[in-house]
Amino acid sequence: MTEKDFLPKPYPAAVAQGEVTWQSPSNIALVKYWGKLDHQIPANPSISFTLDSCRTTTTLKYSKKEKHSDNFEFELYFEGEKKDSFRPKIQKFLERVEPYLPFLKDYKFIIDTSNSFPHSSGIASSASGMSALALCLMSIEKQLDPEMDDKYFTRKSSFLARLGSGSACRSIEGELVVWGFQRNIYGSSDLYGVQFRDEVHENFRNYRDTILLVDKGEKQVSSTVGHELMNGHPFAERRFQQAHENLDRLKKIFRSGDLSEFIKVVESEALTLHAMMMTSQPYFLLMKPNTLEIINRIFKFREESGLHLCFTLDAGANVHLLYPEKEEKETSEFIEASLKQYCQNGQFIHDGVGSGASKLA
Repeated sequence: MTEKDFLPKPYPAAVAQGEVTWQSPSNIALVKYWGKLDHQIPANPSISFTLDSCRTTTTLKYSKKEKHSDNFEFELYFEGEKKDSFRPKIQKFLERVEPYLPFLKDYKFIIDTSNSFPHSSGIASSASGMSALALCLMSIEKQLDPEMDDKYFTRKSSFLARLGSGSACRSIEGELVVWGFQRNIYGSSDLYGVQFRDEVHENFRNYRDTILLVDKGEKQVSSTVGHELMNGHPFAERRFQQAHENLDRLKKIFRSGDLSEFIKVVESEALTLHAMMMTSQPYFLLMKPNTLEIINRIFKFREESGLHLCFTLDAGANVHLLYPEKEEKETSEFIEASLKQYCQNGQFIHDGVGSGASKLA
């Protein structure tokens, strides 16, 4: 599909007002998206586990304006409080998606959103938040175009979510989602995320992700700024090539069930992301001392126990601890005994792979 496929024809139906609620999860990338081209096109492909418990719930109330205006009219509430600081990001999102949702300036909106996890702390809150909002807007378009089929609804939701936050396009579906064109992955696209439909070994079913909250504060650098630092980065081209190579490796690993090779790819990707930030201009060091302590303890425990836990990181200090479901008991005991003390206020979130977004009654 191309961008033109998401431009709607005149709507056959009308709707005056209503309310819709969607829950959409965060996701954790295994091969990282870092660097982008114009129009939120990724500089390299990525693949992620869709999470289950870390979710954004967004309710969108809408009512038709008495007269059409040239402005977007919306109020925004975050966890029950008016949040004007979020307005510029939502305004920019609406501007980007208006060509594909031409009804937006015909309505007034009240956006009420909340997270099940700390905002802007290295968990992909923009991914879950923007995907939830995109799904709410698509629910309005579905009323205006009742003949829309589910496949188009899902694909366009991912397409729109991408225009708000690149990784948001990977939060619409589960369990593994690819975003970015990869030659040997059927249906992959730079425009939206697609489910990874190749063979996946049972070792990766119901994979677990415990998020160790090293630092619940605001991130030192926004993802937008981080992506821009890849422009002119001395190691950018080799990094983009590496991402393609690692996605090819993961495709084989998912088929074979080789957990040792999975660990090598995932941890290398996490450290490469931070290496790119440390070698950019300006440079950023996003890991905290406790991040490094946790990583070293993971190395030691894995060597001593023979278990298959591994870490990955987003652009922040928090550590995502990934491990097979069958090793959950031993890993949870290790977290309580050895890692919890390095989390802010001893806090962590037990999560796992989920099936994607859901509409609430």
